[in-house]
Amino acid sequence: MSEYFETRRRLLLSGVAGAALVAASQVRAASGLQRAGGDTTPLPRMPVRQVRTDLLDIGVHETGPQNGRPVFLLHGFPYDIHSYVEVAPILAERGFRVIVPYLRGHGTTRLRDPATPRAGQQAAIGEDVIALMDAMHIPEAVLAGYDWGGRAACVVAAVRRSRCVGLVSVNSYLIQDIAHATNPLPAEIEHGLWYQYYFQTERGRAGLEANRRDIARILWKNNSPTWKFDDATFARAAEAFDNPDYVDIVIHSYRHRLGLAPGYPLHETTERKLAGLPPITVPSITLDGTADGVVPATDGKSQAARFTGPRIHRQIPGVGHNLPQEAPEAFADAVTELVRGGKWRT
Repeated sequence: MSEYFETRRRLLLSGVAGAALVAASQVRAASGLQRAGGDTTPLPRMPVRQVRTDLLDIGVHETGPQNGRPVFLLHGFPYDIHSYVEVAPILAERGFRVIVPYLRGHGTTRLRDPATPRAGQQAAIGEDVIALMDAMHIPEAVLAGYDWGGRAACVVAAVRRSRCVGLVSVNSYLIQDIAHATNPLPAEIEHGLWYQYYFQTERGRAGLEANRRDIARILWKNNSPTWKFDDATFARAAEAFDNPDYVDIVIHSYRHRLGLAPGYPLHETTERKLAGLPPITVPSITLDGTADGVVPATDGKSQAARFTGPRIHRQIPGVGHNLPQEAPEAFADAVTELVRGGKWRT
């Protein structure tokens, strides 16, 4: 895997693009952002191209053979596509066509029309995946993700089953039960959701606008208490939070999910379908990290009824909320097992 990035780096360094890469590494070195243990080697970056849908201009990283089984890897909040910086080349080497998009409000993904609502609701992020598949002429794919990305994957698997041939989801069934959003959770879980309540206030909106990196860093630490990420790793991801729609989309997401902001008419049809908490019928592998600081790991039984197709649930020891970046081999193996078959159980 490291050889993959080293080869790419050398190819880039042979041309003009290489000069840009050298310049960027010098800027990062000058900024004082260092790798763990004082390593000054530039972090690998996932190059993107832009793909247009009716609503969005989406930044997409793509790797692997064009004729391989398409796999969409969907990141969460507050993270970026580099959650899959190690997963993507593993899957590409195994013959998959790997597509890693920036979600709306992140990175180089932009809403094309200033008049389009900056929606963060679950229907919107699920519809974005379908629109991207259409734009790339991909009729069906494996969808894999965590946090917001896992939710988007679950939405597609539940309401557009013909487009999703398999699902890998961290924390199992992630479609929000908004009708019951005011029901309290156990205090230990509520404690970890402080930012969701903060974002309900205008003070929280202003705080996210002014302190988006500081808030994200706190969430990274709390979400994954065993993950020893370094400054450079965080800084690489934090660039995605400079998106001009980041604050509006994040705030709407957290207000809508708690029933404190209405959804937008553009997404109402899908949202009505999701209100019924439709089951997921496609083959699925669900994962929990045992060190997840947001969603405690379970045996998967409490959500078993939401999966009416074949499903495997497993726990990944010592891993937090950003599971694909913390345990890339385990995540890649789940995708591979899903596609190539396994010992299924319901």
